Amino acid sequence: MGLLDGQTAIITGAASMKGLGKATAQLFAEHGCRVAILDLEAAQAEDAAANIGDGHVGLACDVTRKADCEAAVAAVLEAFGQIDILVNNAGITQPLRIMDIKHENYDAVLDVNLLGTLNMSQAVIPHMRDRRSGKLINMSSVSAQRGGGIFGGPHYSAAKAGVLGLTKAMARELAPDGIRANAICPGFIATDITQGKLTPEMKEKILAGIPMGRAGEASDVAGCALFLASDLSAYVTGSEVDVNGGSLIH
Repeated sequence: MGLLDGQTAIITGAASMKGLGKATAQLFAEHGCRVAILDLEAAQAEDAAANIGDGHVGLACDVTRKADCEAAVAAVLEAFGQIDILVNNAGITQPLRIMDIKHENYDAVLDVNLLGTLNMSQAVIPHMRDRRSGKLINMSSVSAQRGGGIFGGPHYSAAKAGVLGLTKAMARELAPDGIRANAICPGFIATDITQGKLTPEMKEKILAGIPMGRAGEASDVAGCALFLASDLSAYVTGSEVDVNGGSLIH
């Protein structure tokens, strides 16, 4: 018995083979879920979907474009007939300092991380409302909680903090419709984004601040997403779940 038997999930930005979205798609599939992987390139999304097994779909979608999000949702409904879970995982980061952030940097980072989360959520909410059931899972970051400190610049922290506010407001508004909304705040996770960007000294410094003494794995975040997508978390909404090895213990 899988925790998500008979359910359907959309996961955005999930084509990267070592990314959080792909690990989440893999785990959801293992638990009986049909998965639609969305990413910028159709071919990569289709490859990732085929990689997690039969019966899944890959679609091109730029989450910053509302029309793309609506078209993707329509395609998933045509393929699967229902959408139970949305994981807003698509995101980008830029390691800029405060005075180096230009308007185009701000737009790029805020649009993918924050507007993209809003666009995709708006695209699935009417269907979820009709069924009086749904789970929204939004990817924030420890950077939102502690003001950066690993990779992303201040505009990344701001975007991911915006995701937390949006998640809580959606949870409050959508609870009467049977829809739950929660956020995950990963700490330092070993993924494609972090590979090769750290000197040994930087890595040592980061690990020194993590009580568990290791970087997280994509599977650590996927496990949390599975909990939030399943009935194990039936009474959990509006929460932000830290997946950071203890690096934000107050």
